[in-house]
Amino acid sequence: MDLKAVRAFVAIADSGQFQKAAVDLALTQQAVSKRIAALEKDLGVRLLVRTPRGAELTIDGQALLPHARVLIQAEDRATAAVRPGDRALRVDVVGRRAATGGLVQHFHRAYPEIALDVVTLFDVESAVTALRDGAVDATFRAVTMPGQRLPDGITATPVLDEPLQLCVGPGHPFARARSVTTAQLAGHRIWMPGNTPGTEWHAYYEELAAAFGPAIDTIGPNFGLEALLDTIAGSPTVATFLSERTPHVWPVGHDLRLVPLVDPVPVYPHSLLRRTDDPHPGLTALHDYLVATRPRPPEGELWRPSWAEPPRRVLEGQTLEGQRGPTRPASPAA
Repeated sequence: MDLKAVRAFVAIADSGQFQKAAVDLALTQQAVSKRIAALEKDLGVRLLVRTPRGAELTIDGQALLPHARVLIQAEDRATAAVRPGDRALRVDVVGRRAATGGLVQHFHRAYPEIALDVVTLFDVESAVTALRDGAVDATFRAVTMPGQRLPDGITATPVLDEPLQLCVGPGHPFARARSVTTAQLAGHRIWMPGNTPGTEWHAYYEELAAAFGPAIDTIGPNFGLEALLDTIAGSPTVATFLSERTPHVWPVGHDLRLVPLVDPVPVYPHSLLRRTDDPHPGLTALHDYLVATRPRPPEGELWRPSWAEPPRRVLEGQTLEGQRGPTRPASPAA
């Protein structure tokens, strides 16, 4: 059924006149008459009769009117659902306890009028595919993984350099240290049950282990952050990586410590990925907010994996070559 003709029919029913309906629809009276004639032909019934006072509904017109209103309302809702600025901005934050989830929360506080739909996609391949296909408007990722490049039309903007810290219990050898050099991690067991092969964070920690020698242990089921911290609190040998930006609350009795890593500071590179042709105004607001509020990187020498260097091209009107990118917390568990 031609919804433009249905809309003309409803306009005539409401105004009682072809001429008034034409004005309301910004059409000529002749165009409105043609739409009604086509609708009546399609349905095989007479819907309206002209009278000296204007137009009146036939019995069939009266029967169609409530259904016609439902069709118009459905069309309006469908249009609003996808109109840029009307639908919610859909953003993938990887994990709700990741630092990127916090970035989006801060954005929401600054722009509460922008509706958000926050999702968590697991790996970079799924996220980039969803971004390319329009299933999400933006995603936060460490780019690029070894051997990967972003598809054409997708840009990456660094938004956070997140320094890692060592999380240890009170009996660990580093529990009383004011800081630990990254080289001192050699041989120490770092338990990360959420460090799943094939993900960008697994690639990150794999190169970190190769560079500085910590033993990244992924054995065992991932029961979440609380279970991980329970184990760390009672162990004199096991540690994990966390960040000040990772939301965590642990019992006072755990006496856990976050020890800064230095010389160099390992940072995990978070970038905002988005399509250049996405017209959603909320996406522009999110990008501009993250660029304007991007935290300064930590002092001193930084370490990031070789594959995570920013793309050597001009993106978003700025040269990213040589910039240091953002970082993500230890793993989905963290």
